[in-house]
Amino acid sequence: MSSCELVTLVSALACSIAKTFTKDETALLAAIFTQLGDTLATIDASDAINNCNDKDEG
Repeated sequence: MSSCELVTLVSALACSIAKTFTKDETALLAAIFTQLGDTLATIDASDAINNCNDKDEG
């Protein structure tokens, strides 16, 4: 899937969610997905640092 296709898919999904759920529900979903993205970024950054430290020790 190209980056443009991915952006289109995500936008279509957001529009569908906005039409289906209440404003309170979409606000909660937005917060959940933001936390999910931030947590994944934290895990990746932590793994990168730990892998770098492992190489330095080896």
